[in-house]
Amino acid sequence: MNIKAVIKNLVNSKGISGNENCVCETALALLKEYCPDAYIKNGNVIGKFGSFSDNRPHILLDAHIDQVGMIVTYITDEGFIKIGNVGGLDRRLLPAQQVTIHCSKQIKGVICSVPPHLTKGKSSVLKIEDVAIDTGYSKNELEKIVMQGDMVTFDTVYTELINDRITASALDDRCGIASILYALELLKDTSLNCNVTVLFSAQEELGERGAKIACYEINPDIALAVDVSFGYTCGDTEHECGKLSEGAMIGISPSLSKEISDALINTAKNNDIPYQLEVMSGLTSTNADRFSVSRNGVKACTVSIPLRYMHTPVEVIDVKDVELTGKLIAQYLKEVQ
Repeated sequence: MNIKAVIKNLVNSKGISGNENCVCETALALLKEYCPDAYIKNGNVIGKFGSFSDNRPHILLDAHIDQVGMIVTYITDEGFIKIGNVGGLDRRLLPAQQVTIHCSKQIKGVICSVPPHLTKGKSSVLKIEDVAIDTGYSKNELEKIVMQGDMVTFDTVYTELINDRITASALDDRCGIASILYALELLKDTSLNCNVTVLFSAQEELGERGAKIACYEINPDIALAVDVSFGYTCGDTEHECGKLSEGAMIGISPSLSKEISDALINTAKNNDIPYQLEVMSGLTSTNADRFSVSRNGVKACTVSIPLRYMHTPVEVIDVKDVELTGKLIAQYLKEVQ
């Protein structure tokens, strides 16, 4: 499996929270290779992997499919598009960004920026209601092609850096999807002692909504939320971050199952799979928070890929971490009894 090609395919398919249709079709085609009966429901991509039988533990593998972005709220008389945020955008980075408006025909735009010469040395973070997009069109022209509610994404390009690093938008959490697909590739000729369902969930950036409804339907015993977490870079607090190229970050938290955290750690140790720990003092802000309280409770844990510059147009990961995450998941499933 060419992990880079899979990631490129996924990040080039747009889909902000609540409008994931395009990337769902891309992910569905990739998942059907391993789960032929996979389907899309309520924005979630769901598939059963391998054979199912009674009296075996049921494991859910999840990675969210949506990305942060923007939504058109209205058009000003001067012909600027006003927006709202969908998910937690870093507003410090918005001025001068190139964007695509996904309307009746895709059009390009630039988020307005005041030149430094006119700020008199003063600058402040824009409120989202003050952000505007310049497309070059007039109001009359825009009203023929743009509607309130249209999706807006950053106009960024998948780029390979040196040493197996990748930069792109939406690596949160398309790289998590790629790691699950890689795990399935490693397991495709393996007979497991557990039932496995795969979920690529919608609307995680809006409060883990897709995970909540899907987990209720799937009703697993154990759920692994495969997401991203903070990758250490210049200026960060080192102990609060994972390090790129050093493997998956196994979650430890009072809101997670210590049994599953310990099992993942033991799997990594016993099979010489590099890993890191991610200690959280409460909720995880991932789909694991929804899984652990679904129905009468699910044993949930996080497995995270270190990522730099989260929720920006230039997120960065190391492909080795995606591969190591897939290996850890695959080996864990082999050992479940």
